[in-house]
Amino acid sequence: MVYYAGVDLGATNVRAVVAEADGTRIGTNRRSTPRGPTGIDVTEGVLRTLRGACAEAGIDPQRIAATGIGSIGPFDLAEGAVIDPANLPDSIDRIPLTGPISELIGSDDVFLHNDTTAGVIGERFHADRNPDDMVYVTISSGIGAGVCCDGEVVGGWDGNAGEVGHYVVDPRGRLTCGCGHEGHWEAYCSGNAIPDYARLLAEDDPTISTSLPLEGPDFTAKDVFELAGEDELADYVIEQLAHWNAIGVTNVIHAFAPLVVSFGGAVALYNEELVVDPIRERVSEMVMTNVPEIRVTDQGDDVVVEGALASALTEGTGDRRRLRE
Repeated sequence: MVYYAGVDLGATNVRAVVAEADGTRIGTNRRSTPRGPTGIDVTEGVLRTLRGACAEAGIDPQRIAATGIGSIGPFDLAEGAVIDPANLPDSIDRIPLTGPISELIGSDDVFLHNDTTAGVIGERFHADRNPDDMVYVTISSGIGAGVCCDGEVVGGWDGNAGEVGHYVVDPRGRLTCGCGHEGHWEAYCSGNAIPDYARLLAEDDPTISTSLPLEGPDFTAKDVFELAGEDELADYVIEQLAHWNAIGVTNVIHAFAPLVVSFGGAVALYNEELVVDPIRERVSEMVMTNVPEIRVTDQGDDVVVEGALASALTEGTGDRRRLRE
């Protein structure tokens, strides 16, 4: 019997699953993403996680026929590596992935995708109907999109298509993105950015009352959402996030004409009423073409790792018609 694996490398966690040929999971493992000091340390963390999933499955890694990877970017596809990831420490410049995983499993069938591309593969693979035109948007530590257009998953020549979090939504560029550039969607609305945005809005209007721990070392986006309806600044931040999110999603719709926009990522998944519902309300008034169905993925936190596994099962495509025998 042969087995297949999926790996999700995020800025916060690494996840791996091992499955039989019909997609039935038999092993899983999850660890925190190493923070360096080098990219090799992250690579070793990925390998440990995949070995852990194999150990739970009771198999040797060499019995894995193919592995799909959904990873933070950007990529050097020729090397099969992540280069200068925006949401990891600056000391991490390159994270080799395909070569080390190929060596671990003893197979060249290793398929590397942007994590949001893996997300759209997972969405289509598990959908009751397989929409040929859809976008998966993650709002998490960062923001990105996986795109399927005319039935083809769009990866781009260098694997970096779908970096919509780096759309410029604010030409004033008041906040700097983790990538080093200004005014990006991700610089305002990602989980990592929301605390800085809250501080900026508080500076803009010192009369706004708040109990948010703005200067606390542990202040996070979660604090903002937990005080919704109870705190003047928290409510103002959430309202402004809706403004920027609606601009970003409108740009996505005009660029790719999807029939479905599906959301994932911790910020969207755990705050649907405060994040996704306002997008639904605003986008319908901003789009000049078809207004797509806007929903939250029913795969939850598993959407990227499920897409990575689906990629392994289908030779990188996510098309169920191409399931391996």
